[in-house]
Amino acid sequence: MSEAAAAHAHAEHHKQGFVATYIFSFDHKMIGRQFLFSGLLMLIVGGLLAMMVRWQLGYPEEPLPITGWFSDEFWDGESWFAAAAPYGVVTSEFYNTLFTMHATIMIFFVVMPIMVGAFGNFLIPISIGADDMAFPTLNMLSFWTAVPAMILMLLSFVVPGGAAGGGWTSYAPLAAVPDYAGVDGPWGVNLWLISLFILGFSSLMGSINYITTLINMRAPGMTWDRLPLMIWALFIVAILLLLALPVLTSGLAMMFFDRMMGTHFFLPEGGGEPLLWQHIFWFFGHPEVYILVLPAMGVTSEILPVFCRKPIFGYRAMVLSMVAIAFLSWVVWGHHMFQSGMNPALGTAFTLTTMLIAIPSAIKTFNWLGTLWGGSIRFTSPMLFSLGFVFLFLIGGLSGVFMGSMAVDVFIHDTYYIVAHIHYVVAGIIFGVFAGLYYWFPKMFGRMMSEFWGKVHFWLTFIFFNLTFFPMHFLGVGGHMRRIYNPNQYEFLEHFAGMNEFITVSALLLGASQIFFLLNFVLSLFFGRRAERNPWQANTLEWVAPSPPPHGNFEATPTVYHGAYEYSSPFVE
Repeated sequence: MSEAAAAHAHAEHHKQGFVATYIFSFDHKMIGRQFLFSGLLMLIVGGLLAMMVRWQLGYPEEPLPITGWFSDEFWDGESWFAAAAPYGVVTSEFYNTLFTMHATIMIFFVVMPIMVGAFGNFLIPISIGADDMAFPTLNMLSFWTAVPAMILMLLSFVVPGGAAGGGWTSYAPLAAVPDYAGVDGPWGVNLWLISLFILGFSSLMGSINYITTLINMRAPGMTWDRLPLMIWALFIVAILLLLALPVLTSGLAMMFFDRMMGTHFFLPEGGGEPLLWQHIFWFFGHPEVYILVLPAMGVTSEILPVFCRKPIFGYRAMVLSMVAIAFLSWVVWGHHMFQSGMNPALGTAFTLTTMLIAIPSAIKTFNWLGTLWGGSIRFTSPMLFSLGFVFLFLIGGLSGVFMGSMAVDVFIHDTYYIVAHIHYVVAGIIFGVFAGLYYWFPKMFGRMMSEFWGKVHFWLTFIFFNLTFFPMHFLGVGGHMRRIYNPNQYEFLEHFAGMNEFITVSALLLGASQIFFLLNFVLSLFFGRRAERNPWQANTLEWVAPSPPPHGNFEATPTVYHGAYEYSSPFVE
């Protein structure tokens, strides 16, 4: 029997009904696709919120585009949008909601579901030679626990008073007191808290599954020093999630109790401490940055050797640098709080640990450059997006050095310099997302995405991304505050009006550039060229399985005889 026939027979043997196959599936590959599609859906929502934020900053208090098409009856009605943006003009309260929900959705409901949920679920078993996750039922529950969290976050827009508006960090007492005017109605933040509380349990279930699967279910010959770097990244991320999320979940519960049950964990009038929330949030928040970044590093480390046709430079150094980043991420959270009045000696300690964490990040960057050096490079869509991520991460890392210094951070804290930095690091992860999608799309769906339109998508995204976020460094040094509704109200910011308009136009074009990806993705699902088993000629184990893999992944349990990146050296005959 041929390989294709064997795979077909294997899949037929495990054929199930529609609900068991596509909805409440126990198959890690389908659960990965579910996380992927939900993350892409929320990417559209989060992107549209960002466009509205930029419109208000570029064209303050002018009606949003398209809203002029709505009838007077619509604006005189009782819809939540008519109240939030009467006749298309964003109110200051709705502006607070826009940037709060944009950041929350992009971090918790886009990057985490795609990078950790989708890639983690799809790749971990198939990359180590396993037939599924260790706990398939728990895996299914991890997705269906995330769904109500996502729904609650979206429903918060339509409750009285609107969605949360205290920033994605929701500092106390601003977010802890429901009656503070101009922040939001009582249920906006309540739903924000409940949604993230539920999402935490989803991530914990996934982390337990990832760790157990990797320790117990590796194929014969799949030793730790043969694991692909993407799998190492996901393993370390699972450990970070397991340790960091309970801290945030506890803080969310305490703030909910402050708001609804009269406790005083963060309210000073009852003996509470507002700074306690900042400590709890950032003790989770800085490991969270690396929970987001490490999978993108793993994607890049996976793709560069394939399209350079040479081994990854310094495999063990790459693994140890990820371990070092994970360890050091726990001791740098205070650099988010230099303005809180901390003792300068303590601030110096956090400055030193912040500088220290740059070392393993630099090791990874230099090792990527070492991989590129002398390689036989093919500039495919995955390769271009991986190189784009390296470039953006380098800029974000260099700008982070300035903010790691307490003396400099006091000047640029809460300015647009911070906005530029976080977008080069966190929004730059989107390049890792796209790199991974273009690379593993054939394995996920059995079809190839268009290379031509993938390259068009890359260049437009890369150009407009930099035109949008790089000028924000200049705004920040000039004193332009973040989370500001109308910069033209301040005389010293009036001369930035042209730059704000330029950034807004670039941001709108950046958003429009994603239409090429959306069309390429959807059309390729149905009309893309059929993928071979290993279209990129990669060495990692997932490409041994058919495309897409059947139930159980492999026709027979594979045995591993070599590492993940053993390509021929360009300097050897």
